[in-house]
Amino acid sequence: MRLPKNLAKCSKISPPHALSFALHKGDTVSEAHTQQAQLDWDAQGQPISRQFDDVYFSKENGLAETHHVFLEGNQLSQRFAELSSHQRFVIGETGFGTGLNFLCAWRLFEQQAPSEAKLHFISVEKYPLSLDDLQRALSLWPELKNWADALVQQYHAIHLGMQQLVFAQGRVTLNLLIGDALDMLPQLEARVEAWFLDGFAPAKNPQMWNPNLFRELARLSAPQATLGTFTSAGFVRRGLIEVGFQMQRVPGYGHKREILRGVFNPTIPTSYKQAPWYSYPTPTSTERKALIIGAGLAGSATAYSLAIRGWKVKILDRNPEAAQEGSGNPQGVLYLKLSSHHTPLSQLVLSGFGYTRRLLQQLPQGTDWSACGVLQLAFDEHEYQQQQKLLTAFPKELLHALNQAEAETYSGVPLEMGGLLFPEAGWLHPPALCRWLLSHPNIQFKPNQEVTDLQRVGKYWRALSYGTLIEEAPIAILTCATDSLNFIPGAKPPLKNIRGQITQLAATADSRKLNTVLCAGGYVAPVRQETHTLGASFALKATDLELSTEEHQSNLALLQEISPQLHQELQAEQQPLDQLQGRAAYRCTSPDYLPLVGPIADADLSAQLYAKLRQDARLRPNTPCPWIEGLYLNTAHGSRGLITAPLAGELLAAWLEHEPLPLPRRIAEACHPNRFWLRRIIRGQ
Repeated sequence: MRLPKNLAKCSKISPPHALSFALHKGDTVSEAHTQQAQLDWDAQGQPISRQFDDVYFSKENGLAETHHVFLEGNQLSQRFAELSSHQRFVIGETGFGTGLNFLCAWRLFEQQAPSEAKLHFISVEKYPLSLDDLQRALSLWPELKNWADALVQQYHAIHLGMQQLVFAQGRVTLNLLIGDALDMLPQLEARVEAWFLDGFAPAKNPQMWNPNLFRELARLSAPQATLGTFTSAGFVRRGLIEVGFQMQRVPGYGHKREILRGVFNPTIPTSYKQAPWYSYPTPTSTERKALIIGAGLAGSATAYSLAIRGWKVKILDRNPEAAQEGSGNPQGVLYLKLSSHHTPLSQLVLSGFGYTRRLLQQLPQGTDWSACGVLQLAFDEHEYQQQQKLLTAFPKELLHALNQAEAETYSGVPLEMGGLLFPEAGWLHPPALCRWLLSHPNIQFKPNQEVTDLQRVGKYWRALSYGTLIEEAPIAILTCATDSLNFIPGAKPPLKNIRGQITQLAATADSRKLNTVLCAGGYVAPVRQETHTLGASFALKATDLELSTEEHQSNLALLQEISPQLHQELQAEQQPLDQLQGRAAYRCTSPDYLPLVGPIADADLSAQLYAKLRQDARLRPNTPCPWIEGLYLNTAHGSRGLITAPLAGELLAAWLEHEPLPLPRRIAEACHPNRFWLRRIIRGQ
C-alpha cells in the first residue's frame, strides 16, 4: 500500500510485559513531555526564565550567592576535606538551571577532597536549557571555564528521565533527572548528604514547593543530611520541620535579608520497606577486584564502569580480540525503539541512548561513529499511526516528522515517503567503542581464554579452562550472553539466542550521497570504509552462523522497501547471493525484551523462602535474599545493546558500590535477574 508522501513513521512499539510503569499518577502522555527552557536575556547578559518570569541567579553576584547559600550553607569545604579514600559524597538539588551550583560544588570538591574520593551530584530539572543557552549562560563565569567546558562537552541527548553524565575519569557523576520534581524524585533511589533546595521562588513556582516535595527530601536524606535554600518563606520552613529537618533562619546574600539552613534529624523513622530480593547484597570481601567473562559491549562497558571507580578488573574472552561475537558488526545503529506509553523498556532506551551518545564523544567522529541522524520511514498504515502517537509523547528535540520532500533532502537519496527523524542518533563501529572502554589502565584484557568452569572457592571465584586456573577474584560478572547460563548454579533465567545477519555492499558514486541511517523493516547505513551495511535478519530458530543466501535476499528486499532508487544504485540484484559479504551473530534476549542486570540469587532456595508470595504478592518479608556470593549478570540486550549495554554497566557498578542508581528504582527492578523466579513464585509455577 502506498501512503501519502507526508506520512512519518514511528519506531516500533515495544512488546507488552508484566512490569508496566507510569511516570506519575494522573499523568497523560502529553503531560510526560519535557520542554526546553525558554530564555530572555537582560542588559547584563543574564538569563531570565520566560516560563517563570524569574532570574536563574542573583543579579548582584550569582557565584557569591551560590557559595553563601549552598556551599557554605552545607559546610561543604570542611566536609569534603574530611572524606576518606574512595568515599562518595552525594548532593541533591532541585533546579539544575544553568548548572552553576553543580560547577561550583565540583570545583570546591577538586580543591578540598582527597584525590580518590567521589562526588555524586543529583539534580532535577523540568525545563533543561538548550546547549547554546547553556554555553551562553556559563560564559558569564570565566573562572569556571574548565569545569563548564567539560559540562558542555557532555551536554548531549538530555531528554526525559534520568540521564547520567560522568566527568573527571569517573571521579564526578552527575545524574540529571529531567522532568517535574514531583514526578522524578519518587523514582530516585539515593541517600543524599546535602541538599541544594533551589529552583525559582515559591511565589513564581508554587507547584514545586509543597508538602509532597518535602516528604521526598526526607525519604531520600541520609541521617544528619544538611540543607540550604535561598528562600525564607514561612510555609517552606514549617513544611521542612514537619518532615524532620531542624531549620534555622540565617542572614542571606545581597538583598536577601534571610535564608534557611537545616539538618535532617527525624523523630519518626521511615516506614518504607525495600523488597529483600531487590536490595543491595552485602559483600564479605572489601577487595575492589572483579573478574568478567565476555569482552563484548556489555563486558567492556561493565569493566569500564568499575575501572573508573577504582576497581581492578580482569576480563576474559575466548576470542583473540574483543567484540568478536554479537558486538562485532562493522556498523550498528543507535536506534530508539520507543513506546508512547513510556514503558520500562522505552524509559531504559531513552536513558541508555543519552548515556551512549555522550560516551561516543570520546571517539573520532566519521570513522568510529557518526551523529548523522536516523530516519525511520513510514512504510505502512500501522507505522504511521504509531508514529503519530510518538510525536505527541516526546519533544521535537528528540524526534520530529519529515514529509517526503524533506526526508529526501535530509537523507540525500530519493525516497517514496516521509518519516520520523531522530537528529541526535546515528551509527557506530561497536568494536572501536569496546577497545576504547578496555583501554582504561585499571583493566587487563586477556584474550584467547575459554572459560569452561566457574567455581567459588573460599572468598574467590575461580575461572578455569578445562581444569586449569585462569584467574580469580571475589566478584565474578557474567557478560557472555546465553553462555552465562553455564555458570549460574540451580534454576536458570530464561535466555534465548536470535540469529541476525547483515549484508555489506560496496559503495557507488550515487550511494555515497546517503547522509543518514534509513530504517523501515530493516536499515541501511551511510558509507563506512567504502561499504554500506544493511540488515538485519531475525531468525528465531537458527542454530548456526553460516552466511545464508536466503537472509541476504531478505536484507536486499528490506533495502528495496526503504529506497528502490538506492537499491538500484547499489546494484543489489546484480550480485550473486553466494558471493555477497556479510556477517552473522546471535542476539541474546529475554522473554520480556529487557536485559538482565544485577546480582544473582539462588532461585531454588528463594522459591522455598518466599513461597508465601503465592498467596500475597505484596508481602515484604524480613528474610534476607539468598544471594549467590559475589556473582553478577549483565546480558540479554538483544538488538538494543548499543543503547542499553553501556548504561547497564553503570547500573551494575551502582549495585556493587551501593551508589544512587542511574535509573529509576522501578526500571532497575524491571531489569533485575531475580524478576523471573519472582514471577514464577507469584504465579505458582
